Amino acid sequence: MIQKPKGTYDVYKENNKEIKYIEKLIEALMDKYNYEYVRTPLFEASELFHRGVGETSDIVSKETYDFKDRGDRSMTLRPEGTAGVVRSFIENKRYADPNIPVKNWYYGPMYRYERPQSGRFREFYQFGVEVFGSNDPMLDAEIISIPVNLYKLIGLKGIKVSINSLGDIESRLKYKEALIEHFKPHIDDLCDDCKNRFLKNPLRILDCKIDHDKECMKNAPKIIDYLNEESLNHFKKVQEYLEVMEIDYKVDPNIVRGLDYYTNTVFEVEADINGFGSNNVLCGGGRYNGLVETLGGPKTAAVGFALGLERLLNAIKAENIKIEDNGLDIYIIPMSENEKEYSYKLCQDLRMNGFKTDIDYMNRNIKANFKQVDRLNPKYIIIIGEEEINSKILTVKENLNKKEYKVKEEEILDFLDEKIEEEDI
Repeated sequence: MIQKPKGTYDVYKENNKEIKYIEKLIEALMDKYNYEYVRTPLFEASELFHRGVGETSDIVSKETYDFKDRGDRSMTLRPEGTAGVVRSFIENKRYADPNIPVKNWYYGPMYRYERPQSGRFREFYQFGVEVFGSNDPMLDAEIISIPVNLYKLIGLKGIKVSINSLGDIESRLKYKEALIEHFKPHIDDLCDDCKNRFLKNPLRILDCKIDHDKECMKNAPKIIDYLNEESLNHFKKVQEYLEVMEIDYKVDPNIVRGLDYYTNTVFEVEADINGFGSNNVLCGGGRYNGLVETLGGPKTAAVGFALGLERLLNAIKAENIKIEDNGLDIYIIPMSENEKEYSYKLCQDLRMNGFKTDIDYMNRNIKANFKQVDRLNPKYIIIIGEEEINSKILTVKENLNKKEYKVKEEEILDFLDEKIEEEDI
């Protein structure tokens, strides 16, 4: 038997219901925020991620799925969404769009070759938002508010935001020099990854999961002390806008995020989730004002975030959040082969008029069909026999209270529309 690849999963039954609910919620929320959906290829030139995500990030150095195509070009399955969206922004000259800022959202599969564990897969789904063209701190706060509001709509509790600032290029250079001086005497005590990051990107040392409890990590200089006036003012304004929106936050100087492109604001959003412990961070993001320029575009301010679907699904299960499902509206039962054609025409008419409708395809007898009704739990059952076809009066049963109605064929749409609308109020 051929099995699915390690680190992947199939979607069906209950998982399918939860996933579709989240997807619809995301789409509706993005519509309210007036963000435009964007889709990029599943694979891109490897150079995009090496330049965009950064050579020193774990994603590029350890986790990407790289391959050569038939033209001997180096390609990579996308490990995250931002680099591809930035490439699209540049290639399609969206920086010339008079409608600035350009506000995009995306959703789709990403690929990282890492050890599969709870909430982490080699193929995983990511929802993200990217905004280009404005350095206004109000946008930083808006970006943070999107996952906060999404989690609230889903029903998660204890939602908190942790924020930090990595400053602009000038501030980061000063901080980088301070970190190099600080870690220089301790370099032999650090893990191999940190040794490799020492000169290339010492900020990444602070993100190390192996050495994070060592004294030299706890005593490392804090970026907040190296922010210039412009970066500090930007950071203060972000906090003011979060307070305007009544979003609970704390300043955490240890947040640096795992990707090389971040500047200024960086943040993480977490929730109090039963059994998650220290793994309750559900999403993160921040500003990356230099990335568009790094990938060949004009100097452009940008900010965004991303969250993983799988961790969110685990949070929903851990918190025992019940996802509402409107279920099946109508189930049609043809009494015999003679009524199937008429029944199927009715089924299609109902579907095209917005009713979620199914029909018996298995030629069950009436007893077996009502067992199927128990499994599907439709709101209404329409039974079609010879009498119904001849009289043009349909037999409609209300599944919940077992009431039976006789409805003229030409009035069936209005009848069902009115009845189902009453139930949804």
